[in-house]
Amino acid sequence: MGLTPRDVPVVPDAPEATEWLINELSKPVYQAAKPILFDRIAQAISDWLGSLRIGDVQGPPALGLAIVIAIVVIGLVVAFLIFGVPRLNRRSRVAGALFGDEDARNAEAMRRAARDAAGRGDYSAAVVEMFRSIARGLSERVIVTTSPGTTAHDFAVRSGVVFPELADGLRAAATSFDAVRYLGREGTREQFDQVAALETQLRATRPALEGAPA
Repeated sequence: MGLTPRDVPVVPDAPEATEWLINELSKPVYQAAKPILFDRIAQAISDWLGSLRIGDVQGPPALGLAIVIAIVVIGLVVAFLIFGVPRLNRRSRVAGALFGDEDARNAEAMRRAARDAAGRGDYSAAVVEMFRSIARGLSERVIVTTSPGTTAHDFAVRSGVVFPELADGLRAAATSFDAVRYLGREGTREQFDQVAALETQLRATRPALEGAPA
């Protein structure tokens, strides 16, 4: 027959065939063709994006909607971190210049300073501090804001629009403030009592809707 034992086909059993296959696939040419980790991750992301379904939209068209939703959610998170939880009765942290002076105190701190000054008999300081407390308090309530150039008279006029029933008292308080602060006149107990009573009334009064905010 002309055949030698080396020419006889070899039929391996199952374990031997498995070993041959493993040895063959371990050769460099096969290893180079294997997908790397980045390829597998990219494919997984592609499969996930393709599986997205928003309503009746599936696959790549849904990706655009998903991106828009993600942007909106991120915007809400940023707004929450910056502004905090929205409140119906909103108060802002107002600080800075007030009637020509830099002052970082809140309305309550100014109110305490006014009452302390009145307790010492220093009604000039008491009138000034209480009027400042009124202005800072309305700014904190986001009802009437002030700027570095706001005068006491301008503040009183704008506040009188929001609190029409207290307009006369606001103008009188502004006059007392200007007289003590800028004209060098001595404050009186009557002036302080009027400004203090006005401050209490303003804290207990809701602004007129047609005039708020000013």
